[in-house]
Amino acid sequence: MRKTAITIIFSLAAVALQAQTAYDALMFSENNYEGTARSVAMGNAFTALGGDLGAVTINPAGSAVAGYSQITITPSLTFMANTAKGVSPYTDGSLPYFQREMRSRMTTFDLPNVGVTYNWDTGRKSGLKNITFGFVVNQTNSWNQDIYANGTNSTTSFMGALATNATNNGYLASDLAAEDAYDFMPWKAVTGYQSGMISTFGGYDNQYVGASELIFENSATGETEIVVGGPLEQTYGRRVDGGKYEYTFNLGANISDFVYIGANLGISSISYSYDDYFVEKAVDPTDFEIGLDNGESMFFEQMKYKYSYNADGTGVFGKFGVIVTPGFGLRIGAAVQTPTLTTMTETWAEDGETRFSNGAYSAVSPYVEAQYSFRSPLRANFGIAYTLGSLGLISVDYEMCDYSKMRYDTNNTDWSHFEDVNDDIRKRFGTAHMLRAGVEIKPLPELAIRAGYNLSTGAEKLDIWNNKLEPLMNHSASFGLGFSSKGSFFADVAAKARFIPDEYFMPYEDYILDEEGNITEFAPELINRSSLWKVLLTIGWRF
Repeated sequence: MRKTAITIIFSLAAVALQAQTAYDALMFSENNYEGTARSVAMGNAFTALGGDLGAVTINPAGSAVAGYSQITITPSLTFMANTAKGVSPYTDGSLPYFQREMRSRMTTFDLPNVGVTYNWDTGRKSGLKNITFGFVVNQTNSWNQDIYANGTNSTTSFMGALATNATNNGYLASDLAAEDAYDFMPWKAVTGYQSGMISTFGGYDNQYVGASELIFENSATGETEIVVGGPLEQTYGRRVDGGKYEYTFNLGANISDFVYIGANLGISSISYSYDDYFVEKAVDPTDFEIGLDNGESMFFEQMKYKYSYNADGTGVFGKFGVIVTPGFGLRIGAAVQTPTLTTMTETWAEDGETRFSNGAYSAVSPYVEAQYSFRSPLRANFGIAYTLGSLGLISVDYEMCDYSKMRYDTNNTDWSHFEDVNDDIRKRFGTAHMLRAGVEIKPLPELAIRAGYNLSTGAEKLDIWNNKLEPLMNHSASFGLGFSSKGSFFADVAAKARFIPDEYFMPYEDYILDEEGNITEFAPELINRSSLWKVLLTIGWRF
C-alpha cells in the first residue's frame, strides 16, 4: 500500500479556494421562482395569465391584467431533510468508510413575496384603459442545506491526501511555514502544515506525511511505505444558507382589454453562505505514535479543518412582457429579461487545528475580501393559457436560458483567471429549459383548488474532465387552496415539494495508487439524498 507521486485528480467536492468558478456563476444566475401562494401552487405558470403579484417577476404585463389595486404579503417555511452515507467502491457492496446513515433536518423562514400595485383607470372605453404602477419583491432562488456524515476508516485519511498533494506539487516546508505563506501558497496546504496536520520526514523539505500516518521500511522491498496508523472516526459537515430576491419597479398598461404590456426595472439581491468542515479522530491514539527528535513520542488524537465562504451581490436588469387575449378563453404571453449585471463581494477564510497527546497546534487564514462583477444571460419565457369562465383555468409556460453566455468581469488588471473561467463556461454550459404547468378549479366563487408542476433541465453539458453528461432533470410539484371574500380580503395557501437529484461527492481525493496509477485504496465517496417541502401563506387586499 504505497503512495505514488503522480498528479492527483481533484475531487468534485473539494471547495476551490480560488473564488469565482463556473459553478458560482451558474448558481447565482439560475432562477427557481417563488412568489405568492397562488403562483407557487400553480407551478408559477403565469406568463399568459397575470393578475397575481407573484407573476410580476415572470411577466411584467401581468400587473395590468388585474383591474384593481392590491397588496400582498407571503411568509413561508421551508423544511429540508438530508440523509448522507458512504458509497461502496466494491462490487460486493462492502463499505470501508462512512458506514452510518446520518439524517439531518433544517427549517428556515422566508418572505418570498411582498408587493403593492396601484391601478389607475383612465376612464376610456377603448385604447389605453388602465395604467398600473407597482413595487414587488419576489424570491427567485433559495439555498438551504445541512449535511452530516460519520463513520470509521482504517485505510485513507484527509491528512494523508493533504500530505500526498503537498508532496506531488513539490511545496517547500520553508514556504508553507512563512509568515506570509497565505499570500503566495495554496491555503489548504498552508493551513495543514501550520496546524500540524502534515509535516516533513526523512530530512526532506518537500516530502510530507499526515499526522494520521505511520512510516516504516518494507523489509521485502527496501522501500519506505506510509500507511494510516489505525481506525479513524471521520465526520463531514456542510451548511448552506441564502437566497436571491428581485426588487421590481413595475409599469403595466391595459389596451382595450385585448393587449396588456409591461416593463420591470429590477434590482437583484444575492446573499449566500457556505461552511464545511472535516474531522478525523483517532479511535485509539496509541495506534498513531509519532517519534520526536528528543527520543520521546507523542500520539495523534484529533484534527479539524473548516472552510467558510460568504457572497453578497446586487444586480440590475430590465424585463419586458406582453399578454394577448384573442378571445374564446385563450391567452398568450411572452416576456424577455435582459442580462443581469451583478456586482459581488466575497469573503472567505479557513482554519485548522490538530491535537496531540502533548498539546495542540492551530492555524487561521486571513479574512479575505474580493469584489468582481458578472453578467447573467438573457432569459425568455412564453406561455399559453385557457380560461373556462368562472369555472377555472389551465396554463403552460416554457422558459429558456443559455448559460454559456455567462461572463465574469473585474476592475483590476489581473484578467488571466477570468479568461480561463469564462472559457470554461463557454465549453461546459449550454441552454437550460423549464416547463411549468398549472391548473385552477373553482367549485365555489369564493374557493379555488390549485395544482402545479415544474420540469427543468440542467445547464451543464460537460463535467470537469470534458466528458459528456446525461441531461439532469429537476422536478417539483405543488398544490394549494385559495379563498376570496366578497369584500377586498383574500388568502391563499400552498405547499411545494422539490425532487432533488442524489448528490455524490468526495471530501478528499483518491491518493493511494500503484505504480501504474491504479487506485489501491479508495478515498470516501458519499451520497446525499435530500427532500424539500415549502409551505406558503399569502394574505392580501384588493381596492
